[in-house]
Amino acid sequence: MRATLDFLLHDWLRVESLTARARFADHSRETFAAVLDTCERIAREKFAPANRTADVEEPRFDGERVILPASSHAASRAYVESGMLAAAQDYALGGLQLPCVVEMAANSFFAQAGVGLGGHMLTTGNANLLMAHGTPAQQRVFAHQEFVGRFFGTMCLSEPQAGSSLSDIATRAEPDGAGADDDPLGPRYRLRGHKMWISNGDHELAENIVHLVLAKIPGPDGRLVPGVRGISLFIVPKWLVDEEGALTGERNDVALAGLNHKLGYRGIPNTLLNFGEGRYPVRGASGAIGYRVGAPGEGLKGMFHMMNEARIAVGLGAVMLGAAGYEASLDYARGRPQGRPIGPAGKDARQPQVPIIRHADVRRMLLAQKSYVEGGLALALYCARLVDEQHTGEPAAARDAARLLEMLTPIAKSWPSEWCLEANSLAIQVHGGYGYTRDYPVEQHWRDNRLNMIHEGTHGIQALDLLGRKVTMDGGAGLMALARAVNATIERALPDARLQPLASRLAQALQQLGAATKAAWATGVPEEALANAVPYLQAFGHVVIAWMWLDVALASDRDSDAGQGRHAACRFFFRHELPRIDAWLAVVRDRDDTCLTMQEEWF
Repeated sequence: MRATLDFLLHDWLRVESLTARARFADHSRETFAAVLDTCERIAREKFAPANRTADVEEPRFDGERVILPASSHAASRAYVESGMLAAAQDYALGGLQLPCVVEMAANSFFAQAGVGLGGHMLTTGNANLLMAHGTPAQQRVFAHQEFVGRFFGTMCLSEPQAGSSLSDIATRAEPDGAGADDDPLGPRYRLRGHKMWISNGDHELAENIVHLVLAKIPGPDGRLVPGVRGISLFIVPKWLVDEEGALTGERNDVALAGLNHKLGYRGIPNTLLNFGEGRYPVRGASGAIGYRVGAPGEGLKGMFHMMNEARIAVGLGAVMLGAAGYEASLDYARGRPQGRPIGPAGKDARQPQVPIIRHADVRRMLLAQKSYVEGGLALALYCARLVDEQHTGEPAAARDAARLLEMLTPIAKSWPSEWCLEANSLAIQVHGGYGYTRDYPVEQHWRDNRLNMIHEGTHGIQALDLLGRKVTMDGGAGLMALARAVNATIERALPDARLQPLASRLAQALQQLGAATKAAWATGVPEEALANAVPYLQAFGHVVIAWMWLDVALASDRDSDAGQGRHAACRFFFRHELPRIDAWLAVVRDRDDTCLTMQEEWF
């Protein structure tokens, strides 16, 4: 994928132009390439060899600590030593001040080589949240230590009884006695409750684990406030620290209750954590000590800062798992002889068999994978480029980028999670029976990728966010911003005779999407509008990826093999994939009530 990354970064997104901005002035195409080279090498030498080991030798708990393979520790150390945890941070923090788009491109190598190793994405997101919402002391003591890899981070939202319904969380946070408001690390509380599905919730890959925990502060009557009101955010370290971030030797009252055994992503410990049950009494009492981040009742505001960043990263991880399967199946198809050409010559059994890549149906499956993977990669990098524009662009451009990024985030997370999983399924199919065995890597790629449709908000949640909030906010300003961007690409493509039919089809698809959006909300009844939110999400995603492909095609030459391949993948997506939106948008436009009116007793 390196050649594809280089093309998308330089020929399409023109990332070298970012070096004209003060924050990135020390960089050049050569420094960007050096970062990519380093990450590609570490991924190849440390992550790829450890990937299968981590899948087979799952994390285990011996009653005291979580045991991981030695190769997982080595891969994690190599990542920390690369400096990538702080790659986008200021020089003063030991960072490289890399553009987000280059940082994500560099991290893509690790996702492709071993997505189930390390969980470093959560540490970076945890620290970035604290840099945005924490006090200077919280930033110094916790975030800065995460950037250098001394501490790793988690996000603790879900609970066994609540899942994604955060309004129903029951973890309590109560002020920790006299002087609690004056603690140098922030208002101090005691937390009690249970958190489920916590990735990297316990391990020994770092000196400490910084849990960011959502909990409710009870009201004056001692009861928890219903709904999302009252949800606050807390730093709960596994080991307590002093004002400089040094470990005090005091174990916080956070206990590992068990490990979840997963279909994929097996190398990352997935945990059930008990906070404040008294297994590790601290300072003479039960209750996990936590330091509030931000104001009471504003926990979701902070946590969504981390979640939105994580959603784009999840989408990129899904893309790179799809890429791993695509490359494996492409290599297999070129080397696997089976069957003979269709036609008279193919009936002669004395003739040698041909590689399966010469069969049209195998090429169909490979083209589908290419269109999903490279289209998804373009979207992820485009979103990362919007992050850079939001943070370093001129005020008007920054505002436009922020609005467009908000619209695209549900797609950047969900579309690759569905369609790059389909790419993995096709990779298995290309391998035939061998693909279903562990002798080839494609079955693990599928298992690992299946989690991404659930990670950081399921398809249903992303769909409700898109149709229920994003397209209607500010009078539809976000949807109009997207339409302007898509139309700009269409206008550039129309004069090209070979791209003109695709540009016209994209214009029609955009019109269909807008009409369906209006029709869904025609009655103003949310239950009717949102009953078919997932088909809407799917159609919206396909329109966005078609836009990505048309824009990429405009930057692709037709003289090289790579350019011809991109144009073929673009045509494939428009002819084989984009027509799917007709059926998806039909049920949205008609406010089909089949799912809404289905009765429980009828199942």
